[in-house]
Amino acid sequence: LEVVEKIKTRSNERITPFVLVSAALIRAAQKYPRINSSWIDTKEGADVLIHPNIHLGFATDTSKGLLVPVVRNANADNPIALSASITTQMNKARDGSASPSDLTGGTITVTNVGVFGVDGGTPIITPGQAAILAMGRIIHKPWVVDDSIVIRPIMQLTFSFDHRIIDGALGSRALASVASYLADPALDELLLKD
Repeated sequence: LEVVEKIKTRSNERITPFVLVSAALIRAAQKYPRINSSWIDTKEGADVLIHPNIHLGFATDTSKGLLVPVVRNANADNPIALSASITTQMNKARDGSASPSDLTGGTITVTNVGVFGVDGGTPIITPGQAAILAMGRIIHKPWVVDDSIVIRPIMQLTFSFDHRIIDGALGSRALASVASYLADPALDELLLKD
């Protein structure tokens, strides 16, 4: 949460924890491209299609129910631009102006179940994708740091994935990559550098 305030102070931009988690998932997908893929049927049989670009879907609660707008080529955005793209697509979904193309074509999804006051959840993978990341609410808990107990903001992350494409080892590495990126003390420098 400190990084959110640092970025706001230094760049006058609003970055939310949701955007930070989304940026971390994008980085993990760049490091582990198989999590940004689809199971496909070909003439030769089943195969895995690894997508060259990351089209980030994000679950959005609307008056019409759950919609999943998409930020196309999210890997090309720095986190500040990603924040603006997410806001634009989320507003379209909520005000009913999203077109079918705004709501299709995602290659990986993130969902924030924490907005409903829960610590975590087990999200269902969006059809045609290989993985989805859920973030729970942020709560302050005692945490051991350098043999001392300190109060820290803690968030549970849950990663669901298609085991035909991603095995447990790869899924665990990808999730650990997301967590490592979010825990990096120089996260604000990484974000502002992009």
